[in-house]
Amino acid sequence: MISEKIVRFQNKNKDLNQLAQQIVTMLDQDGYKTQMTTNSPVGIIIQATKAGILRDIITADRAFTIMISGDSNDFAIHIGIGKLVQNIAVAAAEALLLSALFLAVDIPEMLWTRHVEGEILKGITQIIS
Repeated sequence: MISEKIVRFQNKNKDLNQLAQQIVTMLDQDGYKTQMTTNSPVGIIIQATKAGILRDIITADRAFTIMISGDSNDFAIHIGIGKLVQNIAVAAAEALLLSALFLAVDIPEMLWTRHVEGEILKGITQIIS
């Protein structure tokens, strides 16, 4: 099963780089370790891991991956579980790794992931509003 949620926003007039930085700040404040790249051909990519919880429940090589694509008045936020990439800026330049941005997860992982995705998406929606 693929665990990915996509939400589209229109007519919000948001600077996507600033939005990405606000998302990173929100995640950092919630105790996530984050990394971000803005030079990906598919959009802005943010990865977030939470030591202890995420690594214990899932595995050490997975992270929440958030991708922002589009323009300031028509953009989409993709949230899912992806492979943790140690240097996301380097990986973003390699299209092969981007095709595996989101991973298949089993049912228990998906239930936990959906709960956390919902919390992250709620925070992102508050930032956008």
